[in-house]
Amino acid sequence: MRLARITVAGGGGKAVGKLQAYWANASVRSILPAPLLPETAMNPTLIPAQIPAAIAARLRQIGTVIETAETGALYAPLHPREPYANVHVIRDQAYGDDPRHLLDVFIPQHADDTPRPVFIFVHGGGFVAGNKRSDDSPFYDNLMLWAVANGLVGVNITYRLAPTHPWPAAQQDIAAALRWVQANIAAHGGDGQRIILAGHSAGAAHIAQYLAHPALRLGNDGVRGAILISGLYDTVRITPNPYLHAYFGDDPAQLAARSALPGLLQAGVPLFIASAELDPPDFSQQAALLGIPHYQLAGHSHISEIFAVGSGDNALGEAMRHFIAQDAAL
Repeated sequence: MRLARITVAGGGGKAVGKLQAYWANASVRSILPAPLLPETAMNPTLIPAQIPAAIAARLRQIGTVIETAETGALYAPLHPREPYANVHVIRDQAYGDDPRHLLDVFIPQHADDTPRPVFIFVHGGGFVAGNKRSDDSPFYDNLMLWAVANGLVGVNITYRLAPTHPWPAAQQDIAAALRWVQANIAAHGGDGQRIILAGHSAGAAHIAQYLAHPALRLGNDGVRGAILISGLYDTVRITPNPYLHAYFGDDPAQLAARSALPGLLQAGVPLFIASAELDPPDFSQQAALLGIPHYQLAGHSHISEIFAVGSGDNALGEAMRHFIAQDAAL
């Protein structure tokens, strides 16, 4: 077993290291064995790689291990650092009472008066770790810069974590962030009724849960589409996982009641679903479980797919841009 090293942007420590070691264990990588995939499972559409050759070779060597620190070191030199040209950044706006109820807003420095759609990003971290950014990292500011470059107002949130804050704390936090956006984003040039929710890994799972359960969702929340990258959606057809259980619990009846399926598919929100070729198998299998068209990023890993956005590798960015313009009709 290879133990991976990890420092999630803005969060880390023992919980994250244990999480990384868990996913590095080959005996637990395949969460959904093939016989559990339903007949409705679909094969993904491949998005061709745009990865620099040296990085692509190293990603192949790393394989399906979730290696955040090394992947970050590969991509960090390809991103700008603050202060960002022609972008105004508003840091650490409180959207609730908890110390983790903070968000950043990214807007064009010289924008006209036309309200822009809003791109809200929800970070990953295995339900127990992670942050919207760290002082020495360009991640996940890279997603915000991509949003501004594509005519959107970017909002990047931090939320409460398991095990201290189990289900549905993160969904309540997404709802609270949406309330803040609707109350405040017009002052920053955004349109609170044209919102894209985007999340990676646990962040994608949290968004899926928010959309899937009507009791957790705001009325008239302005969400016009959701971008879910390498998330876990079905809490029933899944091998026991201490990090999922830290958030969702381990009672079978609770897991069934808290699954994002089938509710996610009945939420009435256009979905963009993607995973990476070098994801641990469970992530691509979960995408296939949805039974709807989805994408796979050739040559990318669980971490590189999101760290690459804005680096000159436009594969995921172009696919997201097309989804926002066409499917979400913004």
